[in-house]
Amino acid sequence: MKRNTYIDNVDVDKATELYLEELNIEGDLEEVAVVDSLGRVTWEAVYAAVSSPGYNASAMDGIAVTSKNTEGANESNPLTLIEREDFKYVNTGNPIKEPYDSVIMIEDVLKREDDQVQILRPAYPYQHVRQIGEDIVATEMIIPSRHKVRPMDIGALISGGIKKVNVYKRPKIGIIPTGSEIVEDISQVMEGTIIDSNSHVFKGLVTSLGGIPNRYPPMEDDYDKLKQLLKEAVKENDMVIVNAGSAAGTKDFTVNLIQELGRVVVHGVAMKPGKPTILGVVEKKPVIGIPGYPVSAFMVFDVFAKPLILKFLGDQGEIYETTEAVLSRRMVSSLKNKEIVRVTLGKVKDRLIATPLSGGAGVSMSLVKADGLGIIPRNIEGYEAGDKIEVELLKPLSTIRNKLLSIGSHDLVMDIIGDMMKLTSSHVGSMGGILSLRRDECHLAPIHLLDMDTGEYNISYVKKYFPGRKMALIKGLQRSQGFIVQKGNPDNIEGCSDLLREDVIFANRQRGAGTRVLLDYQLKKEELDPAKIRGYQREFTTHMAVAAAVKNNTATTGLGAYSAAKAMELHFVPLANEDYDFLVDAESVNMELIREFIETIKSDRFQSRVTDLGGYGFEGTGNIIWIE
Repeated sequence: MKRNTYIDNVDVDKATELYLEELNIEGDLEEVAVVDSLGRVTWEAVYAAVSSPGYNASAMDGIAVTSKNTEGANESNPLTLIEREDFKYVNTGNPIKEPYDSVIMIEDVLKREDDQVQILRPAYPYQHVRQIGEDIVATEMIIPSRHKVRPMDIGALISGGIKKVNVYKRPKIGIIPTGSEIVEDISQVMEGTIIDSNSHVFKGLVTSLGGIPNRYPPMEDDYDKLKQLLKEAVKENDMVIVNAGSAAGTKDFTVNLIQELGRVVVHGVAMKPGKPTILGVVEKKPVIGIPGYPVSAFMVFDVFAKPLILKFLGDQGEIYETTEAVLSRRMVSSLKNKEIVRVTLGKVKDRLIATPLSGGAGVSMSLVKADGLGIIPRNIEGYEAGDKIEVELLKPLSTIRNKLLSIGSHDLVMDIIGDMMKLTSSHVGSMGGILSLRRDECHLAPIHLLDMDTGEYNISYVKKYFPGRKMALIKGLQRSQGFIVQKGNPDNIEGCSDLLREDVIFANRQRGAGTRVLLDYQLKKEELDPAKIRGYQREFTTHMAVAAAVKNNTATTGLGAYSAAKAMELHFVPLANEDYDFLVDAESVNMELIREFIETIKSDRFQSRVTDLGGYGFEGTGNIIWIE
């Protein structure tokens, strides 16, 4: 047999580019049961079919009461309640039904006679009650497309009423070990023979990536037999790896076999070890010739085979690590326990930033959204913003570093952006976003802050909190804010004055949220006392959570975006149109991720998806306002 010669010494990146262009791998989809979806990669975003929990449940052991009947209780004038008339005992998880709408912790209850208790402070509506949709709200995105399903994702999918999901089909990878010197069993090893180990390494790597390995028994150095086996392997698999036989020896047949059956794209790469790599195509399928030396074999697989397998699987992979990150906000902890806090992560100016996620022990979506678990050791009271914290990663650090980190106001459009590009989004309100950006703890802050003196959105706040620092306001969307109410508006909510009515329970947003600022602006303008609004002190962190409270009758109304009302099939009473924009540091505008973000929000695909949500405008979207 004629000795092979190298005709290529191709740069690794160039070889990869040429090979991917030749193959154009997009993957295929298949439908699987949620319970069988562990480790699979979603073909498309998955949205909740139902809310979870499905009923209002006590979040504490205590007594269920009607909050209105507890008004006036204080330490100097305790209020006496009678069992079965004024309250009933409940345990954590028990349903809370009419006429009860609140729970008082058992620690705050003073036991008197057998059927009587006293309380020293009033309860507010839905205090210590896990409301319908607290964890998952019907129609919200549970997991995005191209997401590798984890155990906590399965729990959230099941809770969200999902039975089946579309996932990327697992590619079948043929593995052919070659060489007359290769033997299967250690008992066969003698002088001149080598036990096959590489193919088992490949088999494990394929499995760990999510593919299906199909290992063939070692094949001797016989051209015709190898040719027949390769033809069968190409027919049976989505991709084939031929181990050994890629070099320039007289019995290195792989390059000639691929050339005869298909096409050799590259033979020889500028890589050490791994120079004699063969990248070929047979019947439009990738066939890779990998050198036989174990280190070379591993390196070539990692550089060339792994990316192709991940392409078949939606371009995903997982590596778990533990790392150190800087906290973006204060975290308080009990001295008694080691605490594990769910956090999102992002790299900003060479620092890994951890932002704690809100949500109690029953909120599984906080695990789905988390990039890692922050560890607070026992006997530490907590950490201040800027402190370093140990984080156990739930996602590969390589992907976290390459994500745009957004901290600020919530809107449903952030889910769409997160499905279209690599984005980590934490919802802490507009003011929280501004403060995080001022401390260089995020790349971008979504904001919609109304200046109560001028009626202008966002710009005055930027000037106030970034004096002497050049900033860029990326124009986002115009959106409609108003009162979310039941279908047909049966309670006749027409404006802010209706919030003071005795029969109205309000669902408020958290302090610092732009929606909260808008509400307070309107209340001040109309000279209305927020203390007279039932539920004003009850805070929700997203528009969807407010809509869920209205949908499930735990609130009469709440202020939020039209898109949230539409998603929950509710009625909407417009109050104001506002600018939902994105603030970045001027120096960050040329970042690749920021440029991709601007291209995304300007794209027809993004604007079409947002239009389907309802209640948005796109005048000037993607334009930049420079502020100094």
